[in-house]
Amino acid sequence: MLFRSPSGRPVTRVLVITPTYQEAQNVEEFLRRARVALPEATILVVDDNSPDGTADIAERVGAELGGIEVLRRPVKAGLGNAYRAAFTIGLARGYEVLIQIDTDLSHDPAVLPELVAAIAGGADLVIGSRYVPGGSIPHWPARRRALSKYGNAYTGFMLRTGVADATAGYRAYRAETLRAIDYASTRSKGYGFQIETAYRVSRAGLRITEVPIAFTDRVRGHSKMSLAVMAEEMALVSLWGLRDRVRGRG
Repeated sequence: MLFRSPSGRPVTRVLVITPTYQEAQNVEEFLRRARVALPEATILVVDDNSPDGTADIAERVGAELGGIEVLRRPVKAGLGNAYRAAFTIGLARGYEVLIQIDTDLSHDPAVLPELVAAIAGGADLVIGSRYVPGGSIPHWPARRRALSKYGNAYTGFMLRTGVADATAGYRAYRAETLRAIDYASTRSKGYGFQIETAYRVSRAGLRITEVPIAFTDRVRGHSKMSLAVMAEEMALVSLWGLRDRVRGRG
């Protein structure tokens, strides 16, 4: 599968990053589907010492399919730290596009080519969005739907990013974008990392494109999202938004 930039240059070096913790029930299916979707991409599994053998399964599947690597980290250190480590590896190796995706199959790997195509088309950050026309969150209970929409509405009001789904974790970055926002200096350890990076991309005046996705609930395993995680996100959003207003940027 060949993608070309507006200048006609092919975009060939793609790194798909998926952090894992306790995803033994999902990781094999995820890897097989991701490999079909982007056969030429490298897939990097960043495992936080899962006691259920997630990393072992990933290595076994990687030995069979090829193009799959596993970064074993000694402790559970959070989503933000996992992505920062993976970005450092990817940029050092010269990957042009770096993609974030969940292992639990709530993000459909079949959409991966659309994200890469949007980067090739000129976007600096592409977000798989639940809240643009065509996006959806099927079978979500009303309470969870309301919390998610409130979180994004509050983020949009405080940070003025112009992004409909700033909390989304399915996204692709141009390598130059990560360098431009100094990703290594981001502070968020958990899911607030998604908001912080989108905020920085927006503040840098770079181009953000949202493509619609259907976000489905995981079928196997347990979600890592909680009210405490969401509270942490909103506290960071409040801090950044108030700081901008004090500095006259809001």
